[in-house]
Amino acid sequence: MSFLTKIGQVPTDEQIFNSNNDDLANEDAGKTTSCRIENVSRRSFLKVSGLASSSLVIGVQLASVQTVSAAKSGSSDFAPDVFISMDKRGTVTIICHRSEMGQGIRSSLPMLVADEMECDWQRVIVEQGLGDAKYGSQNTDGSRSVRRFYTRLKEAGATARTMLQTAAAQVWKVKPTQVEIYNHQAKLKSSSKTLDFSQLVEIAATLPVPDKKTLKLKKESEHRYVGKDTMPNIDGEAIVSGKAIYGFDVELEQMKYAVIARPPVLFGKVKSFDATEALKVPGVVKIVEMPTLTPPAVFKMLGGIAVIAENTWAALQARDKLKITWDHGDNANYNTKKYEQEFVKALKNPPHTARSRGNWEDAKTAADKIISRNYYVAGIAHATMEPPAATARISKDGVDVWTCTQTPQSAQSTAMGVMKIPKEKASSVKINVTLLGGGFGRKSKPDYIAEAVFLANETKMPIKVQWTREDEIKHGYYHSPSYQELSASFDKEQRSTGWYHGMVNHPIGSTFNPAAKEAGAAELGQTDMPFDIPNIKITNGESETSLRIGWVRSVTNINNVFAVSSFADELAVESNKDPKDYLLSLIGKDQFIDLAKDKAKYSNYGESNEQYPIDTSRLKNVINVVAKDANWGKKLPKGHGIGIAAHRSFCSYVATVVEVSSREGKIQIEKVYYAVDAGKVINPDRVRSQMEGAAIFSTSLAYYGEITADKGIVDQSNFHDYELARIGQVPVIEVNIIKNDHPPAGVGEPGVPPFAPALCNAIYNATGKRYRRLPLKQYGIV
Repeated sequence: MSFLTKIGQVPTDEQIFNSNNDDLANEDAGKTTSCRIENVSRRSFLKVSGLASSSLVIGVQLASVQTVSAAKSGSSDFAPDVFISMDKRGTVTIICHRSEMGQGIRSSLPMLVADEMECDWQRVIVEQGLGDAKYGSQNTDGSRSVRRFYTRLKEAGATARTMLQTAAAQVWKVKPTQVEIYNHQAKLKSSSKTLDFSQLVEIAATLPVPDKKTLKLKKESEHRYVGKDTMPNIDGEAIVSGKAIYGFDVELEQMKYAVIARPPVLFGKVKSFDATEALKVPGVVKIVEMPTLTPPAVFKMLGGIAVIAENTWAALQARDKLKITWDHGDNANYNTKKYEQEFVKALKNPPHTARSRGNWEDAKTAADKIISRNYYVAGIAHATMEPPAATARISKDGVDVWTCTQTPQSAQSTAMGVMKIPKEKASSVKINVTLLGGGFGRKSKPDYIAEAVFLANETKMPIKVQWTREDEIKHGYYHSPSYQELSASFDKEQRSTGWYHGMVNHPIGSTFNPAAKEAGAAELGQTDMPFDIPNIKITNGESETSLRIGWVRSVTNINNVFAVSSFADELAVESNKDPKDYLLSLIGKDQFIDLAKDKAKYSNYGESNEQYPIDTSRLKNVINVVAKDANWGKKLPKGHGIGIAAHRSFCSYVATVVEVSSREGKIQIEKVYYAVDAGKVINPDRVRSQMEGAAIFSTSLAYYGEITADKGIVDQSNFHDYELARIGQVPVIEVNIIKNDHPPAGVGEPGVPPFAPALCNAIYNATGKRYRRLPLKQYGIV
């Protein structure tokens, strides 16, 4: 049972974040997983897939240990998760089970298979997997796609290569060791004989899968695709030429278009409405009242009135003509500015201690000096370039959905919930995943899919629900505002003896259970603070929540790291020390940090502490590397400043240096430097693009990101009042990727947390003015 359905329990933000919707997709989170590989070339799959019986099909089952045990006991059932198939022509098709939103996952994951298999990349086709629990987690969130599937997919490719090697050995009547596989061919050693994969596929299709223990995975030096800068983005040409299909691009025969007037206040409802004028708009087909939303919000429909029309324009015009009287409900009392005072009160005596080392109170009493600062980061929206969109069609065979989703399985279970389809009939609900025009966590929340399925069922027509920019800004899942108080104690020798960090926000858990009040996701940037200080106390306050709160790219690392890294820079200034050197001294000796010793609960982004320890040597290394790249310590032009920050998140280590200039009271970012240690890197080009994107994303947040509400209604509505960074504000961005043999780690999110503090530290260095509140637009400097 999902933790979200257990009566009386309040899920923590850590549970929600680390489940990454796997619980919501009816998976058993936390089970030990294993990889099972099988040759399914002779199975019934071929009959339904259209592949010839002579095709080679490798199925990879990312199954629980219990399932594998059942298979070993003789079960004939095998539901492969990731297929590698090769037809008579030697064309290799690889199914990608994760969602593509510009991060290059449809290139990177298949690349792992193709490299190990020794495919000619020009003869590889990548197909998008449907939403299906058989794939294991499909949730493209939490920067975990590569780190979760790196070894498994390499083993799948090596399995296919070994079978082709064995097939060639049979043809030539030699031992498999006499055969070399390279670039879609088998080569007989000490000979000029070759066989193309197309000549081996029929024999390979009859062979048993080799024991995993016998597989020989490639060494890094043997890779032809993995880790190379020359690999193209498989979707790049389609994206830039306008051929790519996004959620908004889906068109079906007889499809109608829907827009919805949603309650302005969360949990508000329709008192009454008059659709007379709306129905007069040419092209309007129908007006439908949506189900009223009741707590918890989860991923349910928000309610309101839907307009169904022959085209989007008619739907929008008719929506404007609806006359709706709303009952705003209790959340109409919420005002962001006023509630900030409640945040301050929440940290007067915070009830939750997230981490404790030594005795902070004693350190404070004995201190020669105490430095205290407060920080505030505003709430933010996802603001994806493509707002949510979903198309649904109901037929006698089931439900078909086409959508831009990060969580195909959660989308499937949500559609099943709307239609009251039992779990055993999940295969009747097909989620077709389009490309995503940005995700950032918004498209892992399938409320818009529920709306499309509901309306398609109500109207008995294919329906495309389209959210406008205004819909998304006013009715999103927001990153909570956060208030933080930090203090540090020093002895007479100016050594740091204690660290205190109190934090309060609206927890993500409130979206799933209104009883959730404790500030959420403390372990992301607060609890995991890496400084080697003898006395540490980390606390969290409580708050009520009146908006839907959700995870945004890098989650609470955004606000926590802004406070921690800004405060570290302030301590360096107070100590009259170089900020980079002082940062390194705070981190201290090389060690693996064991947060359990400090009574801290830490899920480590869902990974084991043994495989992914908090390694201070790697954190210090990226700091030293980025400082060298930025020529730290150089004499800067007048009016220029430089700042540094570093953080470990999603099991990766990232350090950032930002150089700014100040002219006539305005700040310009001149240059950005990143050093990133993400372990083994599959696709360097995409790593660089993710860091570049993180810098631009973070510039927007630091400069402009602010969601406010009055009387429960969000004030912002579009890019005129929820601004993003413009191209003229984007500087040169240099990215240094650290090469090593550590396990692969996250890339999509770790570039965000250190950026804003590095920026504000640079502004202080340039101007002598310290900014402890974001966004910076409130000061008139951007």
